[in-house]
Amino acid sequence: MTTFDDREKGFERKFALDAEQEFKATARRNRMLGEWAAGLMGLESPEEYVRAVVKSDFEMPGDDDVLRKVAGDLKGSGLETTEGEVRMKMDELLAQAREQIKNS
Repeated sequence: MTTFDDREKGFERKFALDAEQEFKATARRNRMLGEWAAGLMGLESPEEYVRAVVKSDFEMPGDDDVLRKVAGDLKGSGLETTEGEVRMKMDELLAQAREQIKNS
């Protein structure tokens, strides 16, 4: 095996690790977002709602399905939060989740 082959395999492993960590960070972000939204809505048992938020991420590629669910649920519960506010919270929580994954 040549140095080039070793280097290529190293890049492939790094790419796979990065993709796995990003998946974990996104799932963690969705869980934290569900907990945040459940707290705002005053849900007594947030676990079921958190699972629903995490599950909503598998409906379509990207974050839009999670954003629509949480923003819609917050609006439906009478809270005046915009999609922009929810998006900002998602970004904040994703940064926290990435840091937590990196440090674990």
